[in-house]
Amino acid sequence: MTKNIHFLILFILLNILEFNVNLTKSNPQPQFPCQPPHHKYTFCNKKLSISTRVHSLISLLTIDEKILHLSDNTTSIPRLGLPAYEWWSESLHGIGTNGPGINFNGPIKGATSFPQVILTAAAFNRTLWHSIASAIAVEARAMYNTGQSGLTFWAPNINVFRDPRWGRGQETPGEDPMVVSAYAIEYVTGFQELNSKADKESSNGHGFGNTRRVLKEDDDAGDKLMLSACCKHFTAYDLEKWGDATRYNFNAVVTKQDMEDTFQAPFRSCIQQAKASCLMCSYNSVNGVPACADKVLLDKVRTDWGFDGYITSDCDAVATIYENQNYTKTPEDAVALALKAGTNINCGTYMLRHVKSAFQQGSVLEEDLDRALQYLFSVQFRLGLFDGNPAKGQFAKFGPQDVCTSNNLELALDAARQGIVLLKNDQKFLPLDKRSISTLAIVGPMANVSTPGGTYTGLPCKLKSIREGFHRHMNRTLYAAGCVDVGCNSTAGFPDATSIAKEADYVIVVAGLDLSQETEDLDRYSLLLPGYQTNLVTTLAAVSKKPIILVLTGGGPVDVSFAEKDPRIASILWVAYPGETGGKALSEIIFGYQNPGGKLPMTWYLESFTKVPMTNMNMRADPPNGYPGRTYRFYTGDPLYGFGHGLSYTSFSSQILSAPNRLSLSLGKSNWKRSILAQEHSRLGYIHVDEVPSCSLSKFFIHISVTNDGDMDGNHVLLLFSRVPQNIQGAPLKQLVGFDRVHVPARKSVETSLSINPCEFLSFSNDQGNRILALGEHTLILDDIEHIVSIEM
Repeated sequence: MTKNIHFLILFILLNILEFNVNLTKSNPQPQFPCQPPHHKYTFCNKKLSISTRVHSLISLLTIDEKILHLSDNTTSIPRLGLPAYEWWSESLHGIGTNGPGINFNGPIKGATSFPQVILTAAAFNRTLWHSIASAIAVEARAMYNTGQSGLTFWAPNINVFRDPRWGRGQETPGEDPMVVSAYAIEYVTGFQELNSKADKESSNGHGFGNTRRVLKEDDDAGDKLMLSACCKHFTAYDLEKWGDATRYNFNAVVTKQDMEDTFQAPFRSCIQQAKASCLMCSYNSVNGVPACADKVLLDKVRTDWGFDGYITSDCDAVATIYENQNYTKTPEDAVALALKAGTNINCGTYMLRHVKSAFQQGSVLEEDLDRALQYLFSVQFRLGLFDGNPAKGQFAKFGPQDVCTSNNLELALDAARQGIVLLKNDQKFLPLDKRSISTLAIVGPMANVSTPGGTYTGLPCKLKSIREGFHRHMNRTLYAAGCVDVGCNSTAGFPDATSIAKEADYVIVVAGLDLSQETEDLDRYSLLLPGYQTNLVTTLAAVSKKPIILVLTGGGPVDVSFAEKDPRIASILWVAYPGETGGKALSEIIFGYQNPGGKLPMTWYLESFTKVPMTNMNMRADPPNGYPGRTYRFYTGDPLYGFGHGLSYTSFSSQILSAPNRLSLSLGKSNWKRSILAQEHSRLGYIHVDEVPSCSLSKFFIHISVTNDGDMDGNHVLLLFSRVPQNIQGAPLKQLVGFDRVHVPARKSVETSLSINPCEFLSFSNDQGNRILALGEHTLILDDIEHIVSIEM
């Protein structure tokens, strides 16, 4: 009897032990350095400065150990107590599955899937962008605490959406460098900063504050990071595969003019204003030099822009220097060139495999390794990875309860609501009155896809399709795919689609693009709807009782001029990749519970634009050679929908309440030099921005009143453009100088102000890459209002 009891107790204890082991396996804790007995190293002393600790750590490493740290996946060094670390995690519009640093096999099974960036950008709402980044950051930190992610994330993508065929344009905030710059600032600061919420206990599903935490004097002068964001891809990267050109071998030939006021502008803002802690160099070459091997390019980032973070290559971009671009004679030369140019870490194994032999050959010196490690370790120290057990740290309370919260899902829903763009609405066809509808037909393969999130999507909290968003409004919905998939290479599904279209009171057709048409490594050749999609739309329009509603998915522009002209297609909405709450947001807009207010963050071209070579990087038009230019700033053709296009269910009118009529700028030279310069500038009609001292003192405000003239509350996006006073060669046709989003109740007015720094926003780049500011009358354009500001010396 006693023996049986002992056996029973032993059996129970073994089962408890096994349960605990399995629990630990399913809920791994993050590994960290400076645990006993290794905690007495100098680099573990939190009282010392980060630079001192970093130098101490580097001095203890052997050559082989230093090389181990040049890959995104660093192996452990047991003798120093350094655990392995994976640098590569993704967080473009929520925690993504792409990076090996992320897994959903622990207690956190999913994360909030926000709309793809291009749709969020359509909201033109800085506060929204910051809030989304902050929410993603909390979920990321929670996943780190459960051992399911790292602390270094490779987002945002801030390349300018230059060509409508680009498969990754969906990941960007659009075609305007000012908007892309503003998005970069909001994302990086929202993601990296130590927020007030981080000083409190776990949120338990409540919101996340955006107030920056005030750091104490002993907090390394504010250098600490909650997480690390990475601005990518540096630079002039916006081609995957077009003809014989691929992103791995493409040489982007870019003028100094376009480099300054288009391609580099967002990266400069990301570093100088947002203080990003990581920069990713791209695959392509720029003017003949691979981006990750361009010392002039990368030195500018550190010396001129003050960057103090780490530079990572895109994955295998160091390998492409030799293998695809044939820029060096050996792999050893490629890794040596990248390290000396300023690339600090290689995503992939190329440096691991070739740096040792390059070191033995003398092309890589130990000081090259130390310089790279200095930047890498500095970011890790700023993240607190060497400050002890994160379970006892500042962010220890974040956990599964902070992921997929009701507030985050509501934020994702609000982002989709704000971003969805109403492109056409004949005779105020929308919104629909659901009380007059008994049957609604929904057609299209994208309508039934669970959580259409676009590229770099993770596992969403709840799998929801666009179609499911209508169930809560309608007792009876009919569905037919119409096409087997988005490629729509067959009409076999048309009869089922026409059958339900004839039966229903109203028909919604969900057409457009998915990742089989546009994604990383895949550009489009045509701007038309894929396959027989156009035939499907027109077929349904012909049999429907009433005009139909066309909903377009996809991040890239689509030539739907046929639908714009067809009265049988009453309304067109663009939803891009709206994330896990997109179906609900779309249904709320169609039935009038929400008023659409999104504006296109990029130009929608006609199919004829595809005659323009995708490899031509020039932004400015070249009429003698038949080149029309790119984006609303320089495109001389007629677009289908222009940048900033978007309709509402109500009407708004704007009024400029106050704005200066004249600005006087002074040059910062001695009297005689100033006189000579003034004469020269008067002749040329412009001044160089760098000759104007304290140009920020010339900042002015435009005070605006916006009135909602209709009977429905709505959001209005204000877009303020400028046009230079005379035809200076290379000047934009117009350019955005300010934007805001305001909520205006029906029959009410609200006031807002836009701040304009003339040297920053009214200037542009000349052919030498220097920013110039035209003298004379600048025209400010707001909706249909024009205001003249004269700039004088």
